[in-house]
Amino acid sequence: MKRKDLEGSPHGELFPGARAAAFGGRQTMLNHVVLDHGVTVPEHSHPEEQITYVLSGRLAFQIEGEVCEVAAGEAVWVPGGATHAVRALEPSVVLDVFSPVRPDLLEKFGG
Repeated sequence: MKRKDLEGSPHGELFPGARAAAFGGRQTMLNHVVLDHGVTVPEHSHPEEQITYVLSGRLAFQIEGEVCEVAAGEAVWVPGGATHAVRALEPSVVLDVFSPVRPDLLEKFGG
């Protein structure tokens, strides 16, 4: 059995004002991310699809030029290869689910 306390694990810097801890299996992974108010995750893309579930706070998500606000209890899907960016409208905590696994995040933030 593989197990990890994502909330209690050390979080490394993802971007200035954004910290993450990762956990993964063979084909799916989680990334627990803490975002300071006002932080922007710059526009980027990756081949893996992503679902972001907001545990607390509120975000402005931009996916392929379309902007939507996502609040606690809501989730958003980012297709693989889609250009996207995120801005924290208040202090926020999210759980990102990636499939397949992103080895870059697992290596950087523990797996």
